Amino acid sequence: MIAYWADILTRVWHIKASLIRLDGEYDLNFSVESERGFILKVMREGCQGNFIDMQCQALQSLAQNHPDIPVAKIIPTLKGELYTCVKGPAGEERLVWLQHKVKGVTYSNFKPQSLSLVDHLGQVVGALDKAWQNFEHPALHRDFKWNLTGADWIGNEIAVLADDRPKQKIIETIIADFAAIKAPLMALKSQAIHNDINDYNIIVGGSLTESAKVVGLIDLGDVCASPRICNLAICAAYVVLDEEDPEQVLARLVAGYHSTNPLQTHELDLLWPLLRMRLAVSVINSSLMSKDHPSDPYITISQAPAWRFLLANSVNQELIGTRLKVACGLDISTSASSVLSWLASERGNFAPVLGIDLSTAPMRSLSVECSTCPRNPFDLTAQEAADLGAISAGEKNVWLGYYNEPRLVYTDPAFSKGPFKASNRRTVHIGVDIFAPAGMVVYAPLEAKVVFTQYREANLDYGGLVILSHRTAANDIFYTLYGHLAPESLEELTIGKTLVKGQAFAALGDLTCNGGWNPHLHFQLALSTKGIGDDWPGVADPDDIELYNAICPNPASLLNLADRKTAYQGTSKASVLAQRQAHFADNLKLTYADPVMFLRGWRHHLFDEWGRAYLDSYNNVPHVGHAHPRIQAVAADQLLRINSNTRYLHPAQTAFAKKILSKMPTSLKVCFFVSSGSEANELALRLARAHTSGKEMITPNHGYHGNTTGAIDVSAYKFNASGGSGQVDWVQLVEVADEYRGSFQEDDPDRANKYAGLVDDAIAQIEQKKGVLAGFIAETFPSVAGQIIPPQGYLRGVYSRIRAAGGVCIADEVQTAFGRLGEYYFAFEQQQVVPDIVVMGKPIGNGQPIGVLVTTKKIAASFAQGPEYFATFGGSNLSCRIGKEVLDIVDEEGLMGNALRMGAKLLAGLKTMQKRQPLIGDVRGYGLFIGLDLVTDRLTKAPATLVARYVKNRMREHRILMGTEGPADNILKIRPPLTIAADDVAMLLIVMDKVLAEAQQLKEFSD
Repeated sequence: MIAYWADILTRVWHIKASLIRLDGEYDLNFSVESERGFILKVMREGCQGNFIDMQCQALQSLAQNHPDIPVAKIIPTLKGELYTCVKGPAGEERLVWLQHKVKGVTYSNFKPQSLSLVDHLGQVVGALDKAWQNFEHPALHRDFKWNLTGADWIGNEIAVLADDRPKQKIIETIIADFAAIKAPLMALKSQAIHNDINDYNIIVGGSLTESAKVVGLIDLGDVCASPRICNLAICAAYVVLDEEDPEQVLARLVAGYHSTNPLQTHELDLLWPLLRMRLAVSVINSSLMSKDHPSDPYITISQAPAWRFLLANSVNQELIGTRLKVACGLDISTSASSVLSWLASERGNFAPVLGIDLSTAPMRSLSVECSTCPRNPFDLTAQEAADLGAISAGEKNVWLGYYNEPRLVYTDPAFSKGPFKASNRRTVHIGVDIFAPAGMVVYAPLEAKVVFTQYREANLDYGGLVILSHRTAANDIFYTLYGHLAPESLEELTIGKTLVKGQAFAALGDLTCNGGWNPHLHFQLALSTKGIGDDWPGVADPDDIELYNAICPNPASLLNLADRKTAYQGTSKASVLAQRQAHFADNLKLTYADPVMFLRGWRHHLFDEWGRAYLDSYNNVPHVGHAHPRIQAVAADQLLRINSNTRYLHPAQTAFAKKILSKMPTSLKVCFFVSSGSEANELALRLARAHTSGKEMITPNHGYHGNTTGAIDVSAYKFNASGGSGQVDWVQLVEVADEYRGSFQEDDPDRANKYAGLVDDAIAQIEQKKGVLAGFIAETFPSVAGQIIPPQGYLRGVYSRIRAAGGVCIADEVQTAFGRLGEYYFAFEQQQVVPDIVVMGKPIGNGQPIGVLVTTKKIAASFAQGPEYFATFGGSNLSCRIGKEVLDIVDEEGLMGNALRMGAKLLAGLKTMQKRQPLIGDVRGYGLFIGLDLVTDRLTKAPATLVARYVKNRMREHRILMGTEGPADNILKIRPPLTIAADDVAMLLIVMDKVLAEAQQLKEFSD
């Protein structure tokens, strides 16, 4: 049969090509495998020409008037016809036509289905509907099962689900909801719509460097006349399937549509029941058809995800209409704007809710930016809740907390929206707090009716809670909420009770009955309770802030205050970025394409200005964790005393030195304290040259192939450049160790011989330096080359030959010291060598600028023959106390053991992932010092630079911080604070697997 239609293609269009059959419910569709690519459409026997003419005319109207809308273009026959009639294999008449093939991948198979892609899809669908709003054709008016206006036909077929009563009940509810909206639906204007924009009829294009876009809407087989909201609902029905946050996805789709084809409020009210009805039609139709064709995958392709969505019942259906209106910038109700206008006009006339004028009460911030409460942003203690805001101020000890303020005090699991600490979390306060003494009386700001009361006794809950309703002069209803009341306040408040303006109705509770909080009134306004009922969220997810600002706007007017007094105004990320760009050099780079601003840290998490948590798997400087309380306490204590330098005696300096030396080989006895690892490296070069009288240094080529020249007086970790004084040939020892590690195994003598030959070449270069060689300096496990672990015996051989040539051996342990490797305190211990000089850097200060060099007495004595060496800040009392505290914390909190356990878990997970992710060329590391070498091809080991950049930014979008490095910037660098826990490792592995799968697909598109 395929050969027959290939011959038709040649005769009618003069195109000779092979065909591949595509899925379809009724018609034959073939992919024409030619250089340009086409789709041959063969209509079912008996298909009406009028129906095909309608599709062709619809496409032609777009091609002529709206060429930017991505749909397939028609290829006319040799006779200039848009379609034609031919004889089929059995002599039957068949209508055939040819379209250009849209190149890309179906939305169903494309990852990631990002919000920006969803937004673009909405724009395209909106533009299509707008373009077709005046298109007319007799064949548009079709009464068939997929026309959503007649979808209630499924009510007669519900018996197909007779063996599954729960599913039947869901469909019955959907049918009832549809019946309730059918009259307003039928009153809407009909127009030409695609009517089947499902996830298999949306074609997407994208790459590692270009954002995904919709490049085609295909298959016009269901085009008909219907209200445009039906087209959007059908598209939405498939876009939300299997989404983690379907409400957010739906809102972005609708917002995109609205931006090109503005919707009306009454249309949005119909969207949700229409979406569910489309899925109901799909599952009923599939169930009916699968009875006759049980093994046909095309028939049931969407059935499982549709049922998962319908059965999940996770969407707040009452709130969805409000969410969509907000996404489109529309009022949430017909009365919302008038209520706000009335409240503004009455500002100053309301009765004071606490009986006093609040205009002079001070504002105090509990924000992420301004407050350090709670100390642990994941665990607010009872004492912190009781002391919240600390000192009371103002008249009668009253002060106010801000509206729309992001806070970290909401640590109960109820505020979290995911399984991990870095998952989304509700942090933004959408009321105004009035902190005042317990027992202070609360008054109704205007006439009110009691609609809800409850005592919530749980810790950190509301305690006594009251909701009142009010009416404006135009009889519009709005609501106010009062939390943290004394429970006895509720005894006289029956539902429906009327309160007059200024009537006392409650009192503030104390710690024993208000949830354990510092006494205060949580005061909140709501323009509607639809979707929030009597369980108002007092705190919102930053991603939902527009929605909840629309429902619960700033209540300042009811407090007789200006909105600007109570509205939180934090530091703007955009403003900080603009100032940075204005005042700093361009080579001071930001890590991510979308920069992130962090204002708080705790252990291995960082928090942005809105309180969003990020898992920090990147920053090795906070070795024992961000904001460690012991470090803070030591720093505060020492700054109350003295912070001077090493010209004066102080026990902190000797105590620090003693602690460091207790971890060192006994031959290393002398400490130098400096301000950074880079300064320690520079000092190491000076020591080596002073001790040997040589000038030249040998350092490994970190990742380059062949002998090159490069700057040696700086760290190769930060600079891979040529130039500078004292240039020498770089030896490729580390590169060799990477390529041939494990080559000492007896079962691979060829590799062992090759390794030995290359090492011999390197040794020959060392021999040439006799008399002028000062030493060898290297990161023990080089980070630039991707955390290479040299084979056992490697450094022993290098060190012995360097020393034989008169040089000293320097171990750069800036990246690997203090237990990061888990099994070893220093990386040189793993190599079973003792350096002459050890350099340590930033992690020893956990953020305090400090570096340390330890060496032998002999080398120190040689250096002492020269001019005095002095570092003003390196040996300060503050730095020494903090440095010792860091080392004590590593020991006392068992962080070296944690690095061993978590590192093993992470490495095992990554190596398992490597088996299914071809982009991972190698997994290297030890403990919590890990690198993923990303490659485009495992055979050639070609570095996947674009992939690494994509993965780094996508991990950040998933709230995981990770860096890249290496000469090709293709190494993913994982080196978190040593506090990282098992659930954090699990999150990293889950997200990494997902993102690498995305990158693999995008790479294939790019190729």
